[in-house]
Amino acid sequence: MAKYRCNYCQGEISGFRIKCNDCPDFDLCLQCFSCGAEVGNHRKDHKYKILNDCVVGAFDVQDVWTLVEETMLLDAVEQYGLGNWEDVGSHVETKSAEECEEHYNSFYVQGNIGKVTFFPERTSYVKDHSCPDGGKYTLICPLSPSITLPVNPIELTIQEQQELGYMPLRDDFERENDNDAETLVSSLANNYDDEDIDIAVKLAQVDRYRTRLKERDRRKKIAREYSLIQAATSLAKQKYQTPKRKKEEREFQDKMKVFTQFHSAAEHEAFFENIQKEKELKSRIKELMRYRKHGITKLDEIDDFEEEKFKRDKKKENKKKLVCTTPTKRGSMVSKKAAVVTEEKLDILIDDDELKDEEEENDSKEMASLPGYSYLSERERRLCNSIGMTPANYMTIKTCIIQDYLQRRQGIPVKIRYPSGLDKTHRRKIMSFLTDNGWIGVT
Repeated sequence: MAKYRCNYCQGEISGFRIKCNDCPDFDLCLQCFSCGAEVGNHRKDHKYKILNDCVVGAFDVQDVWTLVEETMLLDAVEQYGLGNWEDVGSHVETKSAEECEEHYNSFYVQGNIGKVTFFPERTSYVKDHSCPDGGKYTLICPLSPSITLPVNPIELTIQEQQELGYMPLRDDFERENDNDAETLVSSLANNYDDEDIDIAVKLAQVDRYRTRLKERDRRKKIAREYSLIQAATSLAKQKYQTPKRKKEEREFQDKMKVFTQFHSAAEHEAFFENIQKEKELKSRIKELMRYRKHGITKLDEIDDFEEEKFKRDKKKENKKKLVCTTPTKRGSMVSKKAAVVTEEKLDILIDDDELKDEEEENDSKEMASLPGYSYLSERERRLCNSIGMTPANYMTIKTCIIQDYLQRRQGIPVKIRYPSGLDKTHRRKIMSFLTDNGWIGVT
């Protein structure tokens, strides 16, 4: 480092000095400059500048490194990697590769900074997985927990193993849960021109892949703990050995499969049986409530009630068959007249006020829930109930008949329109009802 002397007091200058811009090669120390010293052609009003030839370094060494050089050295090591000293020296420019290596090892690796940064080396070995016990090596970070833990093969026959695709020595299946999870990372690769956003996306894909692997291991663990694999094989055997169950029962079993992850095979079977028992109890309670509704309070009265109910149901069925029966075609006029008489008798039976039995009460309750029922009069409700017609259809037929009747009164020739499929008996009854109540005149 060059040494300078004050041109006024001839003392050696260390640190800051004052250099005159007007006088060549003229330097003053700070004390002489503060006193306004003038020597020869130099005057105190000349322009000047303050210089400092003392280099400030981060470490107290003879060959001082400036703070700029220290920063460039650290940036170069981070960019080019530890050991590429040729590239590091080219980046620092003012220092050679040997100087950069010596300075970095002395102060950043073996110095005080290195002592608080680098911990004593741990001996890490690669475990030999081909050995049964893994050899004498230790493994700091195992590749997979399933590799280091002993595997207890599931007790299955060879045929069952082949059907399930199970490999007992590896505790794996030919087709695992989420079998396509590896497609997330199969095409990933590190490129030298990757940007930060590209690296972040790849790391996110790796994280998703690890999450899916954890879910796969969790499901496999549950299947082993609750013996679901053995249960699946036993259920498959029962499916082929026993007769097929009812469709509703099978569908219910499929819905209950979501609870198999919380039950063992025996617990799940007991759970299903309890639900079936609950259904039977609910059905029995509903049946007892029906008996109580009909006034039955003792079990001895149930047989008499069922016998009377069977007789009533049989009587109603015979009446329905009588109403629905239509005469067959015969060649004689006698059979036709007999059919007309039968229809007229049926009309009389329908017009008469019959005694309401349990079926008619149920029909009236069902019809009361249909749309348009509130718009009908009491006689119209009885009419619809007797012929088994919904209120909406009756109102449509009634509207068509009244409109046709009004148009005929105005002299417009109109053909009476009836909905397709309308029974003749019902049609005559509706016409008779409307005529009797004054909706239309006698035609």
